[in-house]
Amino acid sequence: MTGSTGDTRSRIQAVALELFTEQGYEKTSLREIAERLGVTKAALYYHFKSKDDIVTSFVSDRIERLDGLIEWAGHQPADAAGRRAILQRYSEEFFGDTGHTVMQFFEQNRTVLTHLSSGQMMRDRLLQMAAVLSRADPSPAGQLRATLAIFAVHGSTFALRGPDITVEQRKQLALDVAYEMLDRIGASGADEDRTALRS
Repeated sequence: MTGSTGDTRSRIQAVALELFTEQGYEKTSLREIAERLGVTKAALYYHFKSKDDIVTSFVSDRIERLDGLIEWAGHQPADAAGRRAILQRYSEEFFGDTGHTVMQFFEQNRTVLTHLSSGQMMRDRLLQMAAVLSRADPSPAGQLRATLAIFAVHGSTFALRGPDITVEQRKQLALDVAYEMLDRIGASGADEDRTALRS
């Protein structure tokens, strides 16, 4: 295998993610990953000792990027324009590189995340992002709208499966729907939430 250690690690992550998404985490073996890479299982072991290690590695990379995004988002205005800018950047992170593939893996292999601490860490980051988006209205309705806006971005990977739709079209549709949620944050006020909770 040629290239630097970092390149090799990235190749292993990409191929493993591809196989996990194609045929499922449980049905994929380290041997299959090594075969698709064209290396020996021993060479693969040099970088990762188990499938869990591989998953933890690409989740950790994603979390590191999300942490930077959340920190930046916390300094943006809490108004509608600020919320849109934050979600726009989040969608660019999600659709760029392998972001959408990682989230597709999560969607298809939910049981894997129940025994990996990295799965809980990812959920925590998504809740932190929702909290930043709902700063102008931290009521239950505001929190729900912020969370649903994020889910609109994620949901586009499995809700929009047509062969004729491009990644850019999928991204724009997801943002259009997400903005509908974001633009209502703070518009109805906490009184509406209290009324809904009492009924």
